[in-house]
Amino acid sequence: MSKKLLEVNDLKINFKTYAGIVQAVRGVSFELYEGETLAIVGESGSGKSVTSNSIMKLIPQPPGIYAGGEILFDGRDLVPLSEKEMAKVRGNDIAMIFQDPMTALNPTMRVGRQITEVILKHNKNVSNAEAKDRAIKLLDLVGIPMPEKRFRQYPHEFSGGMRQRVVIAIALAADPKLLIADEPTTALDVTIQAQILELMKDIQKKSNTSIIFITHDLGVVANVADRVAVMYAGQIVEYGTVNDIFYNPRHPYTWGLLGSMPDLKNNVKEELRTIPGSPPDLIHPPKGDAFAARNEFAMAIDYEQEPPMFKISDTHYAKTWLLHPDAPEVPIPDAVQQRIDGYLKEAEENGK
Repeated sequence: MSKKLLEVNDLKINFKTYAGIVQAVRGVSFELYEGETLAIVGESGSGKSVTSNSIMKLIPQPPGIYAGGEILFDGRDLVPLSEKEMAKVRGNDIAMIFQDPMTALNPTMRVGRQITEVILKHNKNVSNAEAKDRAIKLLDLVGIPMPEKRFRQYPHEFSGGMRQRVVIAIALAADPKLLIADEPTTALDVTIQAQILELMKDIQKKSNTSIIFITHDLGVVANVADRVAVMYAGQIVEYGTVNDIFYNPRHPYTWGLLGSMPDLKNNVKEELRTIPGSPPDLIHPPKGDAFAARNEFAMAIDYEQEPPMFKISDTHYAKTWLLHPDAPEVPIPDAVQQRIDGYLKEAEENGK
């Protein structure tokens, strides 16, 4: 068994606003092992990015408040650390790949200098020549052709996909143990997106880096993650291996996410399904199950009591009253079952 690298326990993050206190993250718990990829999936506003930013202590305080819980990285709680102490963790131990490469890069600096700056900052004994050599090797690692020439160029001379590769090279510059990728492919077209995902998988194999992958797109997750945490209204509502989530989803919200994905591979002509309604106001979180108002299978208890996290198997958990022994048996909706059957067929064809 791999070593546990990160453990988040009952994390609560609030934001003070003029309208009131927003409970953005409400008791999130998960763990991550060395060399593993965890995908955190959910709609915009579900708390994914706040959760990932809180691990790196990038939540501005104020208005942000760490209202409870702990973030154990290599056994050390990051929550009480000062900004000076966290500066040593960022880059060295945990690095982040941001969504938009153009805002992550300095347009006035050559990309080589942006990479060597990180190498020199985190390795005091490295010479400028050694830093340049390492930066060129990183550009080569992330699949940028003619790295010696590209080293001297500016961000505007790169395509969107190549800029994202530069951002990944910068994130890898100090050999972090954990990479947090916050929607790293959203701004890219589908072909480039696939290349970047393949690159991240390749880097992980070579370096044994752990990855937290933030996305709203369940389709991306299937090819990247080992485990998946589905987030809704600041909480994890389903948690399991990729196979658990894709072949045996048990939370109605996960059904909704799977059912709303277009079936591009099987050429099926169908109306694109959506999840009715919108996420709740987290200034006043609803009583009971936060998803109840959008759940066609909601029962009376869903409006009264928050469900616990039910254990389905040793690897699979879901936060829904439908898993209670006394709940009526609800079959997986047909549209979702068709998706699952499609994934199973694809897995068999690929020999997985």
